[in-house]
Amino acid sequence: MTRHLLTLQDTSLLQHKAMQSMFDCFESLCEGTVIIDRAAKVVWINDRYAARLRIDPVKAIGQEIEAIIPNSLMRRVVETGEPILIDLLEASEQTFVVMRMPVKDEDGAVLGAVGFALFSHYESLKPLFERFSRLQSELARAHKKLAAARRTKYTFSSFIGDSPATMEVKRLARRAAMLHAPVLLQGETGTGKELLAHAIHAGGPRADQPFVSVNMAAVPETLLEAEFFGVAPGAYTGADRKPRPGKFELAHGGTLFLDEIGDLPLPLQSKLLRVLQEHECEPLGSNRVIRVDVRILAATSRDLEAMVAEGRFRKDLFYRLNVLNIPLPPLRERIGDLDLLCEHLLEKSALENGTFARELSPEAIAFLARYAWPGNVRELQNILERAVMATDAPRLELLDIQSLLKPAPGTPVHMAPLPGGTYVEAMAEAERRILESALEAAQGKVVEAARHLGIGRATFYKRMNALSPKRDLSPK
Repeated sequence: MTRHLLTLQDTSLLQHKAMQSMFDCFESLCEGTVIIDRAAKVVWINDRYAARLRIDPVKAIGQEIEAIIPNSLMRRVVETGEPILIDLLEASEQTFVVMRMPVKDEDGAVLGAVGFALFSHYESLKPLFERFSRLQSELARAHKKLAAARRTKYTFSSFIGDSPATMEVKRLARRAAMLHAPVLLQGETGTGKELLAHAIHAGGPRADQPFVSVNMAAVPETLLEAEFFGVAPGAYTGADRKPRPGKFELAHGGTLFLDEIGDLPLPLQSKLLRVLQEHECEPLGSNRVIRVDVRILAATSRDLEAMVAEGRFRKDLFYRLNVLNIPLPPLRERIGDLDLLCEHLLEKSALENGTFARELSPEAIAFLARYAWPGNVRELQNILERAVMATDAPRLELLDIQSLLKPAPGTPVHMAPLPGGTYVEAMAEAERRILESALEAAQGKVVEAARHLGIGRATFYKRMNALSPKRDLSPK
């Protein structure tokens, strides 16, 4: 089979013919064509365009383009060398859809420009404009939805309670919100660590920036690095052909919440430390370094200091995270918040289920106050929701709660002996036991007991003397 190879002369001729054909095609199909030189003076205009503009095509030659078409942007094309592909032009009480292209020599120098009036009625492009506008609206809605997903859901008012321990937590958290240093939230599961992280972000200067969270316990170890730092296209078999940003990149300018940081594997702890120190990361399979500006909030239900001593958590990472430490007290140490918490949770349940808000009898609240709540507020919410589902009565009685808190066979009972008297007396008795337990754990040292409960020493003295007047706790 004979193959015909094009010579350089043939190639040049083909290119010239293609350009001439393209111009002739545009010139015949368009409503008008005009050509200007480097000085933006008209060198040619076809008769159709001249007729629509109500000008003499012969007299137009040599005149500046603005004298013929006052609103023309052809001069800009000559000056910048950049095309204006689609535009609307108002001229002679008409609207044209126009395209403007520079004319260059072999060296790329601008010789002039050519303009095509594609349509004299822009309505012919209306379906295209409408589709473009619809796509823009859909993209804007998607961006808005994504931004809403990265906004905080809680504020400090969402952390319910007015007990001394709760007020101290809120004080520390509000102070932390105005700073940029890392914060470590420590507390048992169900104490509200994630809620407080949301509130700290919402109460600080980064509130209008993204809030991104990663739960170490919920992500497989093999995927954590990709989750943190992102993945370059084709970084490994099965990887997307498009780059996938990591949580650090998504949180740029805002806050990254590292939940259950104690579950982070040791190999990744060193990489996380480097990002926190250098403020930069590399996606998997990429040599590109990404600068990140992220405020770190971390939370754990584990004893990180004990893990450091055992070699299961890096000491340097612990020091980097533990700049501002906020201990969250368990529910059993802030029983004074129980009535407010119950009211809030019952109202929330009513809103979510479209029912009326239930009430708790004093006997039911007193019974709840005696429970140790190993699952904290999350367990309390579960018990109340189950009680609501089990009855149509407007008020939850003692029997409604007792049946749900019966321990399984072999399970230790987390219940103190029932104090006699009224609801107020029962609550006072529960608070007294909390204070005495803290004092015993601190071997009689009031300062240490007060610090453990998250209250001031003076408050501890005041409450203990009011609840146990026979016990001499006056400062020595």
